Amino acid sequence: MAFSLDNLTWLRGNIDVSDFDRKDSIAPVSRRTGRDPISAVKMPESLTAAVDNWAEAHHLSRSDAIRTLVELGLKVAPPALPPRHPLASDATRIEELAVHELEGLLDPALSEDERERRIRRLTDGPPEFSHERIDLPKHRT
Repeated sequence: MAFSLDNLTWLRGNIDVSDFDRKDSIAPVSRRTGRDPISAVKMPESLTAAVDNWAEAHHLSRSDAIRTLVELGLKVAPPALPPRHPLASDATRIEELAVHELEGLLDPALSEDERERRIRRLTDGPPEFSHERIDLPKHRT
């Protein structure tokens, strides 16, 4: 497609490039053109070919096909769970299960203090290895 001088003059009059330098501009593309902002997607060639095949089968452009496929994926995806701290909550749950099992294995004739000491020793580990534990805070020396 060849551009004439008239086309370039029309472009210069209708596109305000100064918006890109303004820091307060939230979405200069959508404000100027009334369209959604452009998002680039990096995909392997095989995935691009699959998207192109899907787009052709549904009579869509590549851009519309990607948007439609993302929307479909988001509709069928499970709802996003709030972020959680798996290490802390899982470690606590694992320790609770371990304590429960240890209580069943210890001799019932032991005193309560001795039972607690043994359980603590088994769940915390020997003190000589405490510096190796990644789940315990490091002590400053």
